[in-house]
Amino acid sequence: MSETPTNPPVPEISRFLLRGFRRYSRRMIRKQFHAVAMLREGLAAARGIAPDQPLIVYGNHPGWWDPLAAHLVCETCFPDRDFFAPIDAAALQRYRILARLGFYPLEMGTATGAANFLRCSRAILDRPAASLWLTPEGRFCDPRDRSAELMPGLAHLCSRFERGAIVPLAIEYPFWEERLPEMLMALGDPIDVAAHREMSKSDWRALLTQRLRGTQDQLARVAIDRDTEALEIVLRGGRGSGAGYDLARRVRSLFSGTRYQASHGGKLQ
Repeated sequence: MSETPTNPPVPEISRFLLRGFRRYSRRMIRKQFHAVAMLREGLAAARGIAPDQPLIVYGNHPGWWDPLAAHLVCETCFPDRDFFAPIDAAALQRYRILARLGFYPLEMGTATGAANFLRCSRAILDRPAASLWLTPEGRFCDPRDRSAELMPGLAHLCSRFERGAIVPLAIEYPFWEERLPEMLMALGDPIDVAAHREMSKSDWRALLTQRLRGTQDQLARVAIDRDTEALEIVLRGGRGSGAGYDLARRVRSLFSGTRYQASHGGKLQ
């Protein structure tokens, strides 16, 4: 007689470690980016999601900074929710402290790993004020690359829920007018799970793909046009071109009687 599988343990978040991690992340982001900004459109709808609703945020996967960007979005838009996200099981085994920050193991390419992911994810979403953050492309992809199919786990998870909100997140790290890049993000319109309860996994996969790609396209237009009016600054970062060059500019401003401005351009100040 087979045993009923038990849910993998949900990670217990350490508030102390989480506060320290987020302070460190903000300092890191400020040092490495000129500004962090989010598309104004979509912010109100995301912030208006009822706190008792399960929440999944899923995004594209352009680079190494994505987990830090996701934590910043969670802190900014969903401050009363706990952050949970899957991470490679081998990496979590090496860096076990990540479990205290809400990360749980994902074993890729095995039936057992897929089953454990679904059980742990469902257990997380059954908790009050939880949010689940996923990158279903499964690999790093250029933000303008649309060739990566979304992995089936998210669609499978959505098809098993009766209520909740699913929010697409688009991320880009473009260079504009400054030495440092910008971190740009956009939240798409929430998908109401209750309104799509009859959909199959394949239909869910198509809908999730459509909504994510649409949000990416929306952010791409703003990034290409450098439309700062469409953006809300979340965090201001580094200014200037380097210590020596900036010192020379300060001296020149002093002797010319003009106001020193560290930024090279005028966007996202």
